[in-house]
Amino acid sequence: MTMTMVRAFASAETVNFDDMKTGAPPTGWTATQTSSGSANVLKQSGAATFPVCIKNDTNLTDGFVEMKFKPVAGKEDQAGGMIWRVQDANNYYVARANALEDNVTIYHTINGKRVAFKNINTKVASGVWHTLRVDFAGNKFSVTFDGNKVIDATDESFANAGKVGVWTKADSVTEFDNFTYGVR
Repeated sequence: MTMTMVRAFASAETVNFDDMKTGAPPTGWTATQTSSGSANVLKQSGAATFPVCIKNDTNLTDGFVEMKFKPVAGKEDQAGGMIWRVQDANNYYVARANALEDNVTIYHTINGKRVAFKNINTKVASGVWHTLRVDFAGNKFSVTFDGNKVIDATDESFANAGKVGVWTKADSVTEFDNFTYGVR
């Protein structure tokens, strides 16, 4: 059992963004967006259809992504989420929580078109740090919000390994911290 725990911790990496320069993505990340607009993520404060920031040196098939996020402002949206199995800026999975809608949703984004395949209503407070996690293996996904498992889902859209990253929507002003990911 001790060896298993050591192996699990050895395969995870955490990025806390503490030394990040304002106005630029962290080293090793690509800030871009799905569809149109221009934005900066990690404190997302611009406006785009779906601003994303992708960790370049990742390639996971089965694993997990966990992060802290704080929805700060936004008239159209106050959302924060993580992406995985990212093929490019227009093809990936996303799990997100939205403070204006008070829900957590899991989507696939194919050729820039985002489609929800599971959703749950739950309180997502604005101005408060939250934790969001997704565990994924094959076509099975489990989403945890603030320590509570809220979604179990299946989807066949992306079976291949891909990158991981963070995601927002529209005019969301969202802060991110303690981005952790690893293999299963």
